[in-house]
Amino acid sequence: MGKLKAGVIGLHMGKSHLEAYCSNPYTEVVGICDINEALLKQVQKQYAVPFATTDYQQLLALKDLDIVSVASPDFYHREQCVAALSAGKHVLCEKPLALNLKDCQAIVQASRKTGTRFMIGQVCRFAPGFSLTKKIIASGQIGELYFVESEYAHDYRVATGANNWRKDPRRPREPYIGGGCHAVDLLRWIAGDPLEVFAYANHKCLTDWPVNDALVAIYQFPGQVMGKVFCSIGCIRPYTMRSVFYGTRGTIISDNTSPFIQLCCLEYSEKLGEYDFVTIPVKTASHNVAREVEYLVDCILNDKDVSMDAVEGSKTVAACLGAVISARQGKKVKLEPLYQSFLE
Repeated sequence: MGKLKAGVIGLHMGKSHLEAYCSNPYTEVVGICDINEALLKQVQKQYAVPFATTDYQQLLALKDLDIVSVASPDFYHREQCVAALSAGKHVLCEKPLALNLKDCQAIVQASRKTGTRFMIGQVCRFAPGFSLTKKIIASGQIGELYFVESEYAHDYRVATGANNWRKDPRRPREPYIGGGCHAVDLLRWIAGDPLEVFAYANHKCLTDWPVNDALVAIYQFPGQVMGKVFCSIGCIRPYTMRSVFYGTRGTIISDNTSPFIQLCCLEYSEKLGEYDFVTIPVKTASHNVAREVEYLVDCILNDKDVSMDAVEGSKTVAACLGAVISARQGKKVKLEPLYQSFLE
């Protein structure tokens, strides 16, 4: 069997996808798409891509195209994912899946109509530190979880994206859905689907942006596990996704930018004679797109189901949207009705 032929829509976020396909032994890039013609030409020349276009429909019309990465701004995801699925392509979509549940539902329905694979790129699931954290928790080493927390702290003044689209007042993008989904998805992956949420938000840092720039949400997870997510896009500090997981026999501190995680547990503390953290080395790969592509390619070639499918992406959006609604309305939001909107 020959290599899977890949294409990328959106070269700002999509360049890491392009590089991942180029480095994967089972894929080759046959086409790219971006509305920025200068960027398009530069990337085409740099990576020797045979086909380049500013019209994603022309890319999808390529007969020898097997996989498409949709790495365009969030508000294009529904249109481009549905079109790619309808064209019979496997799809890897950057997070978040969409910005509202109606668009999520459309992508879920489209993914069910085809035998192709759909994957949402929630990249924290492939960060080595978080992956090891999940394994340790699953092993029972820190006992039963009772509190989990994560944060997405990222100054968007220095990470605004191509053409500053995140700030566009014509298409307001809630930072908690667009960026905070990293932290929410991480906790969902480890603690399960949250049942309800209460949140507060304010707008003190990026006052010229059309949306709140900070939000803190308190979640109730299954098994009476409590959770907290903090999102700030105007913070004065380096980017972080510092996360803490408290169990009845220990605690883990981890993130996606450090070369280690920290573990304190009864097993080690009894040997040390005191409570202290031990550091466990991990590789640093905060945006491990190469591993995402490797996973999707393996699912395609070996006829496996994708665990991070459109429903998984939709559940993360729903859990984020519930927090945004709670902050607006000042009351607790039950999340099950939001999940049901795209599961039916």
